[in-house]
Amino acid sequence: MKTQQTDRKGTLRKLAGVAMAASLIAGVGPVQGAIGEPEKADLKLGFIKLTDMAPLAVAWEQGFFMDEGLFVELEAQANWKVLLDRVITGELDGAHMLAGQPLGATIGYGTQANIITAFSMDLNGNGITVSNDVWDTMSQHIEKEGDKPVHPISASALKPVVEQSRAKGERFRMGMVFPVSTHNYELRYWLAAGGLHPGFYAPQRGDTSGTLEADVHLSVTPPPQMPATMEAGTIAGYCVGEPWNQQAVFKGIGVPVITDYEIWPNNPEKVFGVTESWAEENPNTHLRLLRAMIRAAHWLDENNNANREEAVEILARPSYVGADAEVIANSMTGTFEYEKGDVREVPDFNVFFRYNATYPYPSDAIWYLSQMRRWGQIAEAKPDDWYMQTAAKVYRGDIYAQAAQSLIDEGLLSAEDFPDFSEENFERPFQGELIDGVAFTPRQPNAYIDSFDIGLKGSDTP
Repeated sequence: MKTQQTDRKGTLRKLAGVAMAASLIAGVGPVQGAIGEPEKADLKLGFIKLTDMAPLAVAWEQGFFMDEGLFVELEAQANWKVLLDRVITGELDGAHMLAGQPLGATIGYGTQANIITAFSMDLNGNGITVSNDVWDTMSQHIEKEGDKPVHPISASALKPVVEQSRAKGERFRMGMVFPVSTHNYELRYWLAAGGLHPGFYAPQRGDTSGTLEADVHLSVTPPPQMPATMEAGTIAGYCVGEPWNQQAVFKGIGVPVITDYEIWPNNPEKVFGVTESWAEENPNTHLRLLRAMIRAAHWLDENNNANREEAVEILARPSYVGADAEVIANSMTGTFEYEKGDVREVPDFNVFFRYNATYPYPSDAIWYLSQMRRWGQIAEAKPDDWYMQTAAKVYRGDIYAQAAQSLIDEGLLSAEDFPDFSEENFERPFQGELIDGVAFTPRQPNAYIDSFDIGLKGSDTP
């Protein structure tokens, strides 16, 4: 696939050479510093057309990759499975991934491969949208303040719609983007908190549908196809990242009922993933990629999001997200629109750097693993130590710390911008309470799993 990155690679090489020569003439050392030359300078990185791929686009457009001596081609992928498979086969050097993908691959749910992440790409950024018909019924069961719904909206308001479908002998269907996606687990969390069962997986029986005992049947739909799939009536709602919730509002086909910020404030979302073997073979290249993306994330959030309008213009280009700038801006600039005209301030809907957003906390991994176990993707009970060890293997804060410390040492960023690397940094700070009020206890994952009314517990198998 030819991209604007491919077309401009020759120009970039010339510019990089000129910049390096100029730095040497001026007496300023080349950027390499304490980190060695990249083992591999020509890279192809994958992404899905979502606004949270922004650190990759910004690192390219602002020249942060080039500062590191990296010649990067960014290539949109058809769906999350294709993206993961191409990283595993080496067709892609790394990619924008669902936070659960490195974990699912490493533990062997689906395709088995050792994938690691040393960079969290963002916090928040998802929403749950329902069709207009579903909303018409739901809205009759939602508390109002004036003529506007009171948020957050509980999934209990969806129960009458689900019951109507059941009475007709029909399944109530909703979409999510991938079985180990944040969207799957957030949608399941919201449904279960409202008393609706989202179904179990039973991989030990060869059943990976995730619909055993389900009140609401969830299926996979690629993000850009969500609005059209709902408009066609195949699904009645979905959980997806931006801009595809706001697209439903602009098209007049649906209503976002809740954001993931309301389900769990400052929840982890996407990560940058590579194979463990690639990281071991290309340690300097990996660190340089991290440096560029950390700088890009900082640029996205600095000065109270002052650069977001420029970021919207970048993301709207066909080579990145390719949606209308107006649609992308609806969520990227501190607001979110629910019903048409119901625009509310949500300054932290998209967080890329503040709140230590880029650090890969082990607690993030443990939350995902806990939800995999809750819904049967992990078929058998595991001891608490297993969760700790898996998180430490996949979420590599040690590698992140090397990249961040080098930026601090060079004066490109401040130590105050990062967590204290002399500390353990196990649990993500600045997070609010989950919508059901159940406390997340990452050091006691089994106790956390057992605390839910709906879901597997103890030694249960579906």
